[in-house]
Amino acid sequence: MSARDKVFADVDEVVGDRYPTRTADRAAAVERPDPAVWGTVESPALAGFDADGFAILDGLLSPAEVDRVSAEIDRLARDPALRGDDRVITEKSADEVRSIFEVHRLSPLIADLVRRPGIVGLARQVLGSEVYIHQSRVNYMPGFRGTGFYWHSDFETWHAEDGMPAPRAVSLSIALSDNHPYNGSLMVIPGSHRTFIPCQGHTPAEHYRESLREQQAGVPAPADIADLAHRHGIAQFTGNAGAALLFDSNIMHGSSNNITPFPRSNLFLVFNSVENTLVEPFAAAAPRPAYIAGRDFAPVR
Repeated sequence: MSARDKVFADVDEVVGDRYPTRTADRAAAVERPDPAVWGTVESPALAGFDADGFAILDGLLSPAEVDRVSAEIDRLARDPALRGDDRVITEKSADEVRSIFEVHRLSPLIADLVRRPGIVGLARQVLGSEVYIHQSRVNYMPGFRGTGFYWHSDFETWHAEDGMPAPRAVSLSIALSDNHPYNGSLMVIPGSHRTFIPCQGHTPAEHYRESLREQQAGVPAPADIADLAHRHGIAQFTGNAGAALLFDSNIMHGSSNNITPFPRSNLFLVFNSVENTLVEPFAAAAPRPAYIAGRDFAPVR
């Protein structure tokens, strides 16, 4: 067995929680014991993933494909049958769609996109195994009123509230509109994926109902964000529609509000290793619903 495999051979053999969070007192950062790349990276575009925790892929979708997917997500946002559906999240201050979850189940077009070898294959390379969909969603950021997402690590939430044992998951954010530096495009802290930042506080019951609009629990302390940013700097995902960002589940990232006239929308596909399936939440009384944290662990085929 390789040294990498010994790090996390079997969830059942892991004693205790290696990523404690939602603590009563502020806890020290944890230098990640798990690898960032579990498999063999073959795509040249992923060459810097291990060091940086992310990779930018220009032209992942063609202009024609972007048009088709954009039309589909616009259809979902306007679908009266989905109004009132828990999978549709509206802006906190306005009745505009902020996110739609489980879009790969709502749309056959997106379900086909998920299975494309050039997409799911990226996750398999990094995670070194078959993968399943932990979460899928569309994020809409309308012009003038689009609200950003504060700095956070996805893995912190997925570990605390979903029961994801290790950061053996990746997100693929596909731009469906041009991502400019000024319309709320995603910012990441390169290299921060190697440091787990515990968050102070507890997880309220059904926290997801508010956190999907504005996160309160699971927010890192400003001093921890500042330390990471001073050590590593900040990068930003910008590019034309069709470009994509593949990023590690533990990388610190966030986005600012969009006060420009230029709306922004992105399709997010979260792939988790079938060797890292969910257990009971590590810092919540009950797991979040399956439309937010999938518990169908069948590999994407």
